[in-house]
Amino acid sequence: MSESSPLQVSVGDGIAVLTMNQPHKLNALSAEMSSLGKRYLAEFAADPEVRVVILTGAGRAFCAGGDVGNMAADKAPKTFEEKLDGLRSGQEFSWQLHSLPKPTIAAVNGYAVGAGLGIALSCDIRIASDKAKFGTAYARVGLGGDYGTTWQLTRLVGPAKAKEMFFLADNLDAAEAHRLGLANRVVAHERLPAETRAMAARIAAGPGVSYRYMKENVNLAVDSDFRAILEREALTHLRCAQTDDHREGARAFVEKRKPNFRGR
Repeated sequence: MSESSPLQVSVGDGIAVLTMNQPHKLNALSAEMSSLGKRYLAEFAADPEVRVVILTGAGRAFCAGGDVGNMAADKAPKTFEEKLDGLRSGQEFSWQLHSLPKPTIAAVNGYAVGAGLGIALSCDIRIASDKAKFGTAYARVGLGGDYGTTWQLTRLVGPAKAKEMFFLADNLDAAEAHRLGLANRVVAHERLPAETRAMAARIAAGPGVSYRYMKENVNLAVDSDFRAILEREALTHLRCAQTDDHREGARAFVEKRKPNFRGR
């Protein structure tokens, strides 16, 4: 992977790290960046050596939204339908983060606004630097919201607060984001990589099959009734009971030792 690539990737110890790498543009989300993100996430989904994915940004931003400069400069004639297909394709980056059968962590190192907010909220867990900023930004440039921001914000903060964030487009600091539930944790800026890595390592050492179904069930619970979730839990709980990790966990419990999970 070239150092000039807009999305850097590294894999080791069960942890894949994707770093948005356009710091001079505050990691504005380009079509190429989204395309690479989708490609890597598809690879990670199929790779048993990858147990957890971290998404972060280089420089002083996580991702400052779409590349507005490119939008303004784009003179190529496209129909509405062609533009719509392009945006739908890009937004699959958010969907893949949300639905990946492995845990995803956003290490929010700075500005996460617009589409950047959408991809951060599409991760399962968000660890924020105390210098991070969260916002929608769409009203500032006359846009309506993309990359899942409407769905995620409404469910995380409620419709009234979501509308306020969209209409006023004020940025929230990390403490307020944490209070509202947009960030799971806030850590000192210089500690963000280490703290995120420590959490990822803990997850990577855990029961991967169980994590897959936990994630699927929680995602399903957002839109399903209680009876449907009870049925889903019965099926997935018994599926997890068939895994080597469950048998290892049970033995470790009886033997009063730490389990050695292998993700299968």
